[in-house]
Amino acid sequence: MKAAIFDLDGTLADTIGDISAAVNRSLARRGFPVHGAGDYKLMVGNGFRNLVTKALPPSERSEARIEELRAESAADYEAHCFDLTRPYPGVRELLAALAGEGLPMAVLSNKIQALTAKVVAGLFPEIPFVLVRGEGPGFPRKPDPAAALDAARLLGVPPAEVAYLGDSDVDMRTAAAAGMLALGAAWGFRGEAELRAAGADAVLAEPGEMLRYF
Repeated sequence: MKAAIFDLDGTLADTIGDISAAVNRSLARRGFPVHGAGDYKLMVGNGFRNLVTKALPPSERSEARIEELRAESAADYEAHCFDLTRPYPGVRELLAALAGEGLPMAVLSNKIQALTAKVVAGLFPEIPFVLVRGEGPGFPRKPDPAAALDAARLLGVPPAEVAYLGDSDVDMRTAAAAGMLALGAAWGFRGEAELRAAGADAVLAEPGEMLRYF
């Protein structure tokens, strides 16, 4: 492999504590039931709007309520996105090793663009990512492969020579649709069984195992 694309939440960083706290605060203000971190690990991965839709009681999922909760939760999360969030053990070392070899790297997330950029810049300021892309206009969310294919173009590497590391079925489907090597992060939010069922080419037990592919 000659380049790498990384998912963010559940792959590079454990963000679930701050995400769940932000959404729960918005739910609690309205008297709605809140959820545990384990529940949120199953809800995330398809953008903030889908997350709050799942978090709301079914009877409250009107367009107006969803947008209200999305906007409030996103603003709350932006203000608290480093309270609990940390890189997973071994991630900094992996990124530093790849950067040291001059390998081009990108981050591709379904998190809102501004939040994706803020979290990556805050956690990994020393890593020279070619691209940090979150949800925004121009490209559909993963698992549509368009954003991943455009990332490969910007990295200057054919898709077949790109290793894509993610922690969910969405990531594995994205990598497969883009013709990339689909590597599953077993330490993430979803676990090995989901990754293998989604067609992972390999499932890694810890970040350093990715180096063998370069």
